[in-house]
Amino acid sequence: MRRKQAGIARDPAAFEAFYRRHVDAVTRFIARRVDDPHTVADLVAEVFMAVLDSAHTYRPGLGTEIAWLYGVARNTLSAERRRAFKEGRLASRLGGRRVLDADDLVRLEERIDAGRAAREVLAALADLPEGERAVLELVVVDQLTVAEAAVALGIRQGTAKVRLHRARRTLRGLPLVMEGMAG
Repeated sequence: MRRKQAGIARDPAAFEAFYRRHVDAVTRFIARRVDDPHTVADLVAEVFMAVLDSAHTYRPGLGTEIAWLYGVARNTLSAERRRAFKEGRLASRLGGRRVLDADDLVRLEERIDAGRAAREVLAALADLPEGERAVLELVVVDQLTVAEAAVALGIRQGTAKVRLHRARRTLRGLPLVMEGMAG
């Protein structure tokens, strides 16, 4: 019998015979536990797909084909319940969020596209050494002079100038030119 089970995975005719022999029993098994007809149909299909994958695990000495098949069905049903539980948890987390319509998506895509250059600059800033990034942020974003940035960072003015020059040189190839960077 074990050889017969393994054969259903490779022999379409053997699988069809196995399916016909057991589809009603599996359908009843699932239908006793699930009340949605679409879900029942999906789960029955999943059970038989799992049978193809696990046919080699059938041990006739441990029980009948139907007992083994019900074990496969229980595992399939358990996996579905875990998936549905996770999906329900996710849905409840998203419950307070507004569903986006087509216009919302278009506006968000436009904003995302418009922010591309800025994201590239921010990514490049993140890649700068800390000292260069700190001077650049103080001068460009916070509008301090190089001398004021040097004082804020506790470094010499000459060091601040060198770091600012290196940061600007690194960022020169980016599409977005930030105000104050070209000085």
